[in-house]
Amino acid sequence: MLVHLEMNNETESEDKLEFQELVASAGVEAVSLVVAKHVRPNAKYFVGQGKVDEIRILAKKNDADIVLFNHTLSPSQERNLESQFECRVHDRTALILDIFAQRARTHEGKLQVELAQLQYMSTRLVRGWTHLERQKGGIGLRGPGETQLETDRRLLRVRIKNLRARLEKVRKQRDQGRRSRSKAEMPTLSLVGYTNAGKSTLFNALTNANVYVKDQLFATLDPTLRQLDIPEIGPIVLADTVGFIRHLPHKLVEAFRTTLQETSEAALLLHVIDAADENKEANIEQVDLVLSEIKADEVPCLHVYNKIDRLEGCEPRIDRDSEGLPLRVWLSAATGAGLDLLSQAIRERLSQDIVSEDLIISATEGGLRSKFYQQGAVVNETVNEEGDYLLCVRLPRQDLNRLLARR
Repeated sequence: MLVHLEMNNETESEDKLEFQELVASAGVEAVSLVVAKHVRPNAKYFVGQGKVDEIRILAKKNDADIVLFNHTLSPSQERNLESQFECRVHDRTALILDIFAQRARTHEGKLQVELAQLQYMSTRLVRGWTHLERQKGGIGLRGPGETQLETDRRLLRVRIKNLRARLEKVRKQRDQGRRSRSKAEMPTLSLVGYTNAGKSTLFNALTNANVYVKDQLFATLDPTLRQLDIPEIGPIVLADTVGFIRHLPHKLVEAFRTTLQETSEAALLLHVIDAADENKEANIEQVDLVLSEIKADEVPCLHVYNKIDRLEGCEPRIDRDSEGLPLRVWLSAATGAGLDLLSQAIRERLSQDIVSEDLIISATEGGLRSKFYQQGAVVNETVNEEGDYLLCVRLPRQDLNRLLARR
């Protein structure tokens, strides 16, 4: 059973179609959808008493195993509703967590999902143990001084602490990898965007990778990194990340902070947008909110409007600002149309700090000359009458300054 509440407050309202897609992605069969209109949620049941009675009758009629709400419920609301419906009740956050648990493949992904689940569960433990809240008294009935609920809460705290320590270890390993790429002067580009915008399809098209792709929400959960060569720039690292969604649970953002750090420390973000989606503007706002939460809103961003093959008369193109800087690229990752324009736009955005210089290097500075060749920065070389090397080099300004500082 699905329950969707339409509210006047836009910031609290949810998308009904997206909710149904989430349910389908979780592998749940929806037997009925109940839609209610309210100015504000009911404190006890979230919906009014009349709707509670209606849902209870429908749930029994359809033999529903679970009632899913397209909103965030408090633990007490869940408890009250379960007593009314006599079946399990879960909110939107639990649904998203379940999808994440199904999709996690890597060790790191499983750790992050488990941490988010335990943090969510810690506030709802009382539901299953209400009959054990009070300690028994009397001879032979005295407990060990701790109720089952207290024991479970303590075990949860220990497990959460253990998971945080293991994820901290993973974070240090990721930091080490980022430092290695930084030493090699290899910029990282991170694909971000609303879930099901086509990030993984674009990732596969650019890198010839074989990342799992499916037309469903949260098909990609575990981050994937691949090296990619961009003409005139050289090798870069492209990162495919988890998709965002409206009102993404805060616990998930917190748990996936290790993964999302690739995004906050990238040289350029490729914000992939479903050009055929009617709600694309609202989706862009939601992605920007999450980027702000993970402190990645200051990272330079290139908007990539994907799936133009689903729009009539839309051709691949680059939209530029008043100074000629690429702002948006329109393409189709599925057909490959416009991928060359994306490569060009990336090259232009990354080469803003790339300089071309003519240098005179004496014959005694062979070491410096070889370093320019190792960087792949030499465009042309000649030798003058004095035997000095005349090099035309093209490379990032910081690399040029670093090499010349060692003369």
